[in-house]
Amino acid sequence: MRFVTPVALALALALTGGAVSAPAFAAKKDEKKAGPKLNVSPDVIKSLQAAQKAMEAQDFAAAKTAVADADSKAKSNDDKYQIGAIKLNLSITSKDTALQSEALNQMLDSGLTPPEQAGQFNAIAADQALQAKNYDVALQRGQAALAAGYKAEAVQPTLAQAYFAKAGTTNVSAEPARGFTQQGLAALKAGADAMKASGQPVPVQWYQIGVSRAEAAKLPEVTEWAKWAYEAAPNGENLRTLVRLFQRANPSISNRENLDVLRLLGASDGLVIAADYLEYAEMASKTGIYGEVKTVIDKGRSKGTLNASQGGDLYQPAVAKIAGDKSTLGAAEADAQKAANGKIAAATGDAYLGYGDYAKAAAMFELAKQKGGVDADEVNTRLGIAKTLGGDTAGAKAAFESVQGGSRKQVAGLWISYLGTKGA
Repeated sequence: MRFVTPVALALALALTGGAVSAPAFAAKKDEKKAGPKLNVSPDVIKSLQAAQKAMEAQDFAAAKTAVADADSKAKSNDDKYQIGAIKLNLSITSKDTALQSEALNQMLDSGLTPPEQAGQFNAIAADQALQAKNYDVALQRGQAALAAGYKAEAVQPTLAQAYFAKAGTTNVSAEPARGFTQQGLAALKAGADAMKASGQPVPVQWYQIGVSRAEAAKLPEVTEWAKWAYEAAPNGENLRTLVRLFQRANPSISNRENLDVLRLLGASDGLVIAADYLEYAEMASKTGIYGEVKTVIDKGRSKGTLNASQGGDLYQPAVAKIAGDKSTLGAAEADAQKAANGKIAAATGDAYLGYGDYAKAAAMFELAKQKGGVDADEVNTRLGIAKTLGGDTAGAKAAFESVQGGSRKQVAGLWISYLGTKGA
């Protein structure tokens, strides 16, 4: 896959610009930059004069024949550089990409390319080698372009693609493909950082390619790439990827923790397929949050993702319990105020959260924290969720940042990422 990059590698040289600088092909008097002073063989000069005359007449076939003749007579690096310079001009006027690549490499290999052109020439040569699937040359030229100080945002993506191409697509979790993938990811990240530093937006595709490549190679940094992709494009699809990676990396999380992760998908429009809605409803059912079971299945059905019968085994029992459950909440609030610890308050907060009464849920979770005797990390997580859904972003962030332990801290981190991009 070739990247869609906003950085265009464009070559803009005049027909007889600074690169063409031998006495027989003098630059215009007003040009300030001159190329290297060359001692070109007389026979080569003669052939190149014929090439230039043919170029002026727009006879590109004759010009190419003449530069090929010059190639056959070349004896020194001066000759090769000058031939390459004429070839480069010819390639531009005749729009011959293959000849342009040949010219650039000939000039670079001569060792005489002016420093102010070395970076650009190497960058273009790297990109052309990549297109020709000559990945080692692409890497060599790309690294030379960076060494010459050329734009990292243009060169690093080329290096990344070359490394990924060397890694291939088969068994990339094994060496050496895994190592090439890691090098490619490092180059891609460097390119993204350079884009940001230059004030340009990073294409979301770069981060998504990073997720795909890291996932295929089974690299732990896949989660970082998923987070960057979400931050670059804070949509439900990218957040869903991040959440699913978290779940896979933490297979032993409790049903209650999993419910709080799935609530994030619900809040961010990250519920995409029927299985997403059913998993969410199942976790709510297993933890006795009946109102939420009904809400999530109703949502899936209204969007057409669930049909009228899907989730029925969860939906019907939950609906049957809702009226009775709601009727006890007033008394539960009173009991929570009198209780010696915060357990009743936390359970009542859970119920209110499931019914979408976020203000009362937050009040109950605050009371549970005050009285103590509860899982503080869980209560702070759910307080953060209630405040998020109730519109109190600052209060939600403070609650999530209070979560300190294990996988709960990671769950809170996912919600913080969501809060950070909510208004983007």
